[in-house]
Amino acid sequence: MDLLTTSEAADYLRLGERKLYELVAADAIPCSKVTGKWLFPRHELDRWVLSGLAQPAGMVPANPPPIIGGSQDDLLEWCLRRSGSGLASLNEGSENGIARLLRGEVAAAAIHFHSAQEDEEPANLAAVRATPRLHDAVVVAIARREQGLLLAPGNPKGLRSLADVLAGDARMAVRQKGAGAQMLLEVLLARARAVLSDLNRLDPPCLTGPDLAAAIRAGTADCGIATRSAARASGLDFVPLLWENFDLVMRQRTYFQPPMQALIRFLAQGELTARAEELTGYDTTPAGLIRFSS
Repeated sequence: MDLLTTSEAADYLRLGERKLYELVAADAIPCSKVTGKWLFPRHELDRWVLSGLAQPAGMVPANPPPIIGGSQDDLLEWCLRRSGSGLASLNEGSENGIARLLRGEVAAAAIHFHSAQEDEEPANLAAVRATPRLHDAVVVAIARREQGLLLAPGNPKGLRSLADVLAGDARMAVRQKGAGAQMLLEVLLARARAVLSDLNRLDPPCLTGPDLAAAIRAGTADCGIATRSAARASGLDFVPLLWENFDLVMRQRTYFQPPMQALIRFLAQGELTARAEELTGYDTTPAGLIRFSS
């Protein structure tokens, strides 16, 4: 049996803990007291909510707005349009996407986390497990993406690696803190025993991969980290660094709702693979697979 603590149950139901205690005192919610602590069976809470027998004042609506927050991605944007899901996007980076998900401001977050310990567990799954208020998370694969250095056409600076960027005077466009590409840059810098201040950085940070590509195309930066598809769309050179998992994280209740199911069904269609090949830099083999369910 999956038992939630008071704080977990309050978050799961989107209630304040004070309101939850009022329901407990009124014997209006399924729970039990074990060694002085209240515990709430999650499946009984689900039945309680779905029954419609009680709608306590102060309960936040269970359905978040039909928006995918988190990381920007050309293939995902195309899927949202073609799937007929009715889902929109709000691109602010992986960490901001998770933050909005926790606040109930988006239905799901598109994520691509990176960490120095990624060999132990995929970084996206580790990040979800480490988020206390995501105890009811589902992670669905979209694709694997190729990340690398974006360079001006013809690579006039002769850059072939991050070591070249650090050794020369190249100006590097960077992303905002919490963006997946910025996490990747910080991991690579740590491996090179360098820090962000060692870079000749473009300021302010770019908010999306296409914004970073546009800065290089305009000549205000010489390089930056983004996807191969972003490089191709802007006519830039590309030096590959690695392949990453690009996933959607959502709450279990959202997974079963029609808009999300429409998107997930579309991910399994051959049309996705054809579009990914056009954009370049994608492996859609895992598309639609559940990579984690708490």
